Amino acid sequence: MEISRLQAKDQKVLNDLLEKVKEQTELFLGYPVSKDFDYQALSDFLKYPMNNLGDPFVASTYGVGSRELEKEVVGFFAELFRAPKDNWWGYVTNGGSEGNLYGLYLARELHPKAMVYYSEATHYSVQKNLHLLNMPNIVIRTQENGEIDYEDLENTIRMNRQIPVIIMANIGTTMTEARDDVAKIKTILKRMAIQHYYIHADAALSGTYSALIEPRPAFDFEDGADSIAISGHKFFGSPMPCGVVVAKKSNRDRIARSVAYIGSVDTTITGSRNGHSPLFLWHTIKRLGLAGLKDRTMHSLATAAYTEEKLKETGIAAWRNPNAITVNFPTPSTAICKKWQLAAEQGNSHIICMPNVTKAHIDLFISDLKAEIILQD
Repeated sequence: MEISRLQAKDQKVLNDLLEKVKEQTELFLGYPVSKDFDYQALSDFLKYPMNNLGDPFVASTYGVGSRELEKEVVGFFAELFRAPKDNWWGYVTNGGSEGNLYGLYLARELHPKAMVYYSEATHYSVQKNLHLLNMPNIVIRTQENGEIDYEDLENTIRMNRQIPVIIMANIGTTMTEARDDVAKIKTILKRMAIQHYYIHADAALSGTYSALIEPRPAFDFEDGADSIAISGHKFFGSPMPCGVVVAKKSNRDRIARSVAYIGSVDTTITGSRNGHSPLFLWHTIKRLGLAGLKDRTMHSLATAAYTEEKLKETGIAAWRNPNAITVNFPTPSTAICKKWQLAAEQGNSHIICMPNVTKAHIDLFISDLKAEIILQD
């Protein structure tokens, strides 16, 4: 059958969109999206309806997918996050928000009468997830750097200590990339003799490279997490949003149910899942390996240090959390925010030094700031 082509006017719409995307991608520093990737080697897979139905670790009657590679991806992150050797499970999600939803869903099934605690710096999607799951929750104050206030957390739990506890820990908050200390949180729970609890780590931004720096932040399974979610399109880089959630298999088994139609078990949120996303993550893992990912981490940290230094030299009150790739500073003019796609919250903005960001990008940004300062004078 002959494949019909777009009319000229419709092709122009696509061409114009492509030019806009290229232009908008060239200069953005305010969002945690890596753009230094090339997946041309995987382009032939776009010819096929890749669908990873159901549980990636259980065979399905639908065979057009990437389940074997997905299992390798999950295994890579399970090892990176020091999950129990014989008690881990996970899948490739549509992004960090779905991973957080899954962690909360597991926690609710294990502790249906629990109270959820999360800091005021938590990503906005968590409140939406809690509403969808109808889970009672309490917001905890943050410290000045964006990290959860452990004293407020302990005092608040103490007032409800008869209720099981679910903690949503931030491993890289949206604005300041603050990391909550999972080991410290677990110590608080033990000190108050809380026996029924669940800790989920939202590591969407910082999870992968937090495992590759020294000193290693306390955020993973050995530190006390019961599940961890990351975003794949951030540090790794992907043409479409994706993520990975890793949980303890014993907890996942509590919610699994068989579905005859697909010949698998229903253990994920979406059922039908993108079969292309695991290919991108697998390709990056195999191409770079741990050594390459660590080099990527060191590059981002060095760029962040350079950015902080240059902003301070310009007279701007810049700062960042220890071993963070996010540099915070007062929000500049609307024109600069628009050009560089900077997010703003309560008078503060940030530059996120993803692996594609170079010192040349920072120098150009600083030049814009200096030009604006001269005009204001």
